[in-house]
Amino acid sequence: MTAFALDDPFDRGSGMARPGHLLRTAADSIPPSSLVLLGIVSVQLGAGFAKELFATLPPSAVVFLRIAAGALIMGAFVRPRVKGLGWRDWAVGLGFGLVLALMNLSFYEALSRLPMGIAVAIEFLGPLGVAVAASRRRFDLLWVGLAGTGVLLLAPWGESASVSWIGIGFAMVAGACWAGYILLSVAAGQRFPGTSGLAFAMIVSAVVIAPIGVTTGGTDLLQPELLLIGLGVALLSSVIPYSLELQALRRMPKQVFGILMSLEPAVAALIGVLLLGEFLDVLQWAAVVCIVAASLGSTRRPAKKK
Repeated sequence: MTAFALDDPFDRGSGMARPGHLLRTAADSIPPSSLVLLGIVSVQLGAGFAKELFATLPPSAVVFLRIAAGALIMGAFVRPRVKGLGWRDWAVGLGFGLVLALMNLSFYEALSRLPMGIAVAIEFLGPLGVAVAASRRRFDLLWVGLAGTGVLLLAPWGESASVSWIGIGFAMVAGACWAGYILLSVAAGQRFPGTSGLAFAMIVSAVVIAPIGVTTGGTDLLQPELLLIGLGVALLSSVIPYSLELQALRRMPKQVFGILMSLEPAVAALIGVLLLGEFLDVLQWAAVVCIVAASLGSTRRPAKKK
């Protein structure tokens, strides 16, 4: 097999432009903010299609399909190396994979019990907590209070409540795992070259979730149409958004990226309405707005004194 330089835009065997270069060129022609928004829509579409699979497969089996497909794709392109890793590298990689498995499993269990917009809004408390914890500004406690108000508005008070406490609990576990994912991704980035840390974690995650997914999914996992949908969910939820976000981060400030990502709960709620017919009431929309506003507020930086 002929090796090509990363910056070589042409396949020397055919004289045609390489697909990877064409994709990067196409991405460069799109504003970075649009790339982030496309990534957000892709993630939520993936979640919507995954939720539609719950009528055929339990959430744990759908998680296994998604993670296994994502691990195969990432492993094929990245091929993480394990030779020469120290025990601390193994600890970070294994911890990263375990958190990734639990985060996805908890989120899909929440998704099976809650409307998409609510599940994503509660899960978003994880990265919000990381942002506030990293800040030394007392003013940021306001965003904690605002997010807490959102959760209180979502809580199923009264006998006629339509939201599940169990679903809220799973969403909170997913949020806590998301916070751990953020911290471990930084540690993995320091110990693994490029994206190999994420690929390593996805492989570990697939191995961890396999016994649960195979047991609950059984022979239904072998249905070609379900395998195809699982591959689509993996592409929409992991591969495509990660690639778009990576391209966007190279061309925009991280603060702007964080502000745009704060819109994810609102996009999830809209996708839930359009794709799944999950209409939220006024209080639920107000709760989503509170959590989005809290996330936006946590990304702001004080003006520098002149």
